Amino acid sequence: MSDKVEKTNEEEQKINKVTEEEIEAVKKAEPDDIKAKEPLDIKNEILEWFESFVFAMLIVQLVFIFIFRIVMVDGRSMNNTLSDGDRLIMTHVNYTPERDDVVVVDSDAAGKILIKRVIGIEGDKIKIDYTNNHVYVNDQQISNEHIKEIMIDNGYFDRTYMTENGVYEYEVPENCVFVMGDNRNDSKDSRSIGYVPEESIMGKAVFRIFPLNQLGKVD
Repeated sequence: MSDKVEKTNEEEQKINKVTEEEIEAVKKAEPDDIKAKEPLDIKNEILEWFESFVFAMLIVQLVFIFIFRIVMVDGRSMNNTLSDGDRLIMTHVNYTPERDDVVVVDSDAAGKILIKRVIGIEGDKIKIDYTNNHVYVNDQQISNEHIKEIMIDNGYFDRTYMTENGVYEYEVPENCVFVMGDNRNDSKDSRSIGYVPEESIMGKAVFRIFPLNQLGKVD
């Protein structure tokens, strides 16, 4: 009987005996969160964060140099669509002006940067009828949804294009556009400074970033 007990004890000791190799194997299998961790290097962490920040700012700067630019609205000529002091993001990569786009123009005739809406592109025939408050492009009446108020012929426009009282007609030359402000009674645009060469168009205004309560797409 005692021999049997001794044999059982020996088997239990063998079972309970753990080798150093087994201990190491268990340690390696421990989850990362309970393994011994190296001390945190604050200086190295700050340096890595700073490098990431500088890289991110460089990317943003390159994007705004080569893809987007920020422009500011100066004046009331685009009321109520845009207001004086609004900040807009403009894109200029592979841009070709289209009707109804809001564009940024470096105008020699006006001597300043203008922000206007494209009414007609090259080849378009435009008729502005102040008596009926309508604008026609290629004999098609365009929407008045953007304009601030009823148009008035204030005598400031180039009379060369007047075909009858209160009616003006234009034909847009090659590589040019015809632009107007949405606030048509207070806007220096193609009616007074002439057609805008496409090469003078800096880009298309696509997004308003200021004021924050009017953040959104420019239509």
